[in-house]
Amino acid sequence: MKSKGRATIEVGADGVAVITINNPPVNSLSLDVLYSLKETFEEAFRRDDVKAIVITGYHGKFSGGFNISSFADLQQGKVAQPKPGYISLDMLTDTVEVSKKPLVAAIDGHALGGGLEIAMCCHARISTTNAKLGLPELHLGIIPGFGGTQRLPRLVGLAKSLEMMLTAKTVKGDEALDLGLVDAIVSSNQLLDTARKWALDIWEHKRPWNIASLYRTDKMESLGEAREILKFARAQAIRIAPNLYHPLAYVDVVEEGIVSGPRAGLIKEYETFEVLIRSATCKALVHIFFAQRGTMRVPGVTDLGLVPRHVKKVGILGGGLMGSGIATALLLSNYPVILKEVNDKVLEAGIERIKANLQSRVNKRKLSQEKFEKVLFLLIGTLDYESFGDVDMVIEAVTEDLSLKKQIFTDLEKYCPPHCILASNTSTIDLNLIGEKRKSPDRIIGAHFFSPAHVMPLLEIVRTQKTSPQVIVDLLDVGKKIKKTPVVVRNCTDFAVNRMFFPCTQAALWLVEHGADIYCIDKAFTKFGMAMGPFRLFDLVGFNVAIASEAQFVSSMPDRIKSMLIPLMQQDKRLGETTRKGFYLYDERRKANPDPEIKKYIEKAREISDVSIDPKLEKLSYKDIIEMIFFPLVNEACRLLAEGIAVKASDLDIASVMGMGFPPYRGGIIYWADTLGSKYICSRLDEWARIYGNFFKPCDYLAEKAARGFPLSGTMDPAKSRL
Repeated sequence: MKSKGRATIEVGADGVAVITINNPPVNSLSLDVLYSLKETFEEAFRRDDVKAIVITGYHGKFSGGFNISSFADLQQGKVAQPKPGYISLDMLTDTVEVSKKPLVAAIDGHALGGGLEIAMCCHARISTTNAKLGLPELHLGIIPGFGGTQRLPRLVGLAKSLEMMLTAKTVKGDEALDLGLVDAIVSSNQLLDTARKWALDIWEHKRPWNIASLYRTDKMESLGEAREILKFARAQAIRIAPNLYHPLAYVDVVEEGIVSGPRAGLIKEYETFEVLIRSATCKALVHIFFAQRGTMRVPGVTDLGLVPRHVKKVGILGGGLMGSGIATALLLSNYPVILKEVNDKVLEAGIERIKANLQSRVNKRKLSQEKFEKVLFLLIGTLDYESFGDVDMVIEAVTEDLSLKKQIFTDLEKYCPPHCILASNTSTIDLNLIGEKRKSPDRIIGAHFFSPAHVMPLLEIVRTQKTSPQVIVDLLDVGKKIKKTPVVVRNCTDFAVNRMFFPCTQAALWLVEHGADIYCIDKAFTKFGMAMGPFRLFDLVGFNVAIASEAQFVSSMPDRIKSMLIPLMQQDKRLGETTRKGFYLYDERRKANPDPEIKKYIEKAREISDVSIDPKLEKLSYKDIIEMIFFPLVNEACRLLAEGIAVKASDLDIASVMGMGFPPYRGGIIYWADTLGSKYICSRLDEWARIYGNFFKPCDYLAEKAARGFPLSGTMDPAKSRL
């Protein structure tokens, strides 16, 4: 699809041509915009009435960088690709940067990726305080392609540039000034006038005509220092992202520019960019980019034209780990919060948890002391419902006790206004049971946060058959405002994310009982790209949570596997990190170490379950471990799609990445499964089902897709979906 964006030029009486990147909402750089930009530059260079040039972005936004849709178009061959190096060399280096007329970038809003790369070609950069500048291409599995790997080190120094690129870190205007990335800071209403005057001052020799960014050396470290910095950066890239090539590519390309000169660096940059943009990693991360934005679209809900109602005040019931985390997330987004507890002691403990959460952000310099104090003024503690008369939403986060929750929702209907959204953070209890015999079941919705709630990015919004579309739209809006990625699902046992993940933990426990090694399984997971394996995760979340979750599944899905391993360990008070004993032993710094004593619990579990060691399962490769544990997860995800619990496969991809820690560079659980093929997954599950039982049996959805050779992400017949 062709972009409507373009670049425009307007020449003032002072002889300054203002070139504006115009492609709302973020003035992204499609190929159309870049070609138009080159034409406007060439026009400004030709015109005798133009003394100097200012480049800026439409409506107070410089440029958010290269259009991500264009990435997908290039990968799929939908658009004609410019010749290699055309933009970085022919256009920016050999046309723009060598301009004989002064060029000044006027930066407000975002100057990211290609936007910053264009600005760095200018002779000066003027920025506002709140502007954000950076090269975030790491998140898309690529490196900068318009010269950023060569110019940023020369403007801010090698160490800082590698830090910015390898963490995708953005800097605000003030920090950019300190680094030397911009030359001056002004207010938004002074930006254009200041940039015009700055450009004219250069033309009239009142200001120095700076050396082109590509050839600056004043910020560069010595060759010896550079080698040490590059060595350290390479080691860090391997340690942090052992499965990924593109972080190392940054280091290689920057090094080429230092060793062989910046022009050689530009050539290596665009050659590397051409390879990376077609890589599996880039395709997966682009998929995640669009899937994340697609979660805000819910068929039959967001297409009804409903406008989100303004939620002004939120009540939180329960100040425990989850309630305090949810309150923290709301407070950080300036929502006034009323926290209700049952007595003064637990209320004070809840408020202290919230303060600790906020103080942690202050300590990490993510929150100023001034903001910390302002945020606390938005928090009120209470022991009754009298102050709930004007709340617009309540989120219940008490213990998982059905009778308690039912009583709470009865009280909420009595004390809260009729429009108030009644949400529950339950992760295991059926919302239909909570909403049973309520006067207004259309207001009841699940707002399932993940622990810690103020940190984890996912918000699972659970709708019942009676939940109003307006309430869903309202909660989607709140989720967006508190910087969560919301995924809307139907009500079911443990909802979509936990239900999808449950067969994974079941399979891991089953493998151990049949001969696989706990620590090999966890190592296979981390090598695959997970932050930790299932047994380390058991220890982290605590065995009590695992037992409670399993009880829900066993009651509603009795055909699933039940392991005795965790109950046996629980009997001996091995409850994970909290007791410093679980599947691992933990020292005073909570460092996990394997525990030989685990063998006796495994042997006892085998005895109770009457199973023996399978020699084949004792010697599984890492690949086989991953498949035997993750393919049942894929199978469950297929059931969720078939039942209409999830409406889009891409929603489950986002849920797996943001709720389960699935590696984003693998594209999410369904995307990853499609890279292997439905036929392959179905055949493996069939084989295991024949040998080991129905736990591995492919569901009808998966079997049908495999029989037809269709991807799992393909749309099902709407008539077959409950949603």
